[in-house]
Amino acid sequence: MTAMFHLINSFVLIIFGLWGYTIGRSFTALIPVIFGVLLISLYKGVKNEVKVPAHIAVLLTIIILIALILQPLQVALSSGDAGKIFRSSVMIITASLSTIAFIVSFINVRRGKKS
Repeated sequence: MTAMFHLINSFVLIIFGLWGYTIGRSFTALIPVIFGVLLISLYKGVKNEVKVPAHIAVLLTIIILIALILQPLQVALSSGDAGKIFRSSVMIITASLSTIAFIVSFINVRRGKKS
């Protein structure tokens, strides 16, 4: 389940980042694309529940989540641009769901080790 949320989040970051770039031609719109590519490169490790890639993936996911909330969402809300608000919101939602899935997975692994 974690790998699925991770993969969806990665693709959303790439697709919506490219969408934002094609509309606004702002290179900062490519930041989610870079994070999405990095996250996809970690997919195999996340899917196979390898500790280091999973921890790197959750760290990158949390970083992009915080960055999306602090900058693009604030700019989108202040501009009133429905497209920007939609793109930022969807990226925040998928990053949030991915982060929650990682945390739940880590908790389940820890519980399994105690048993």
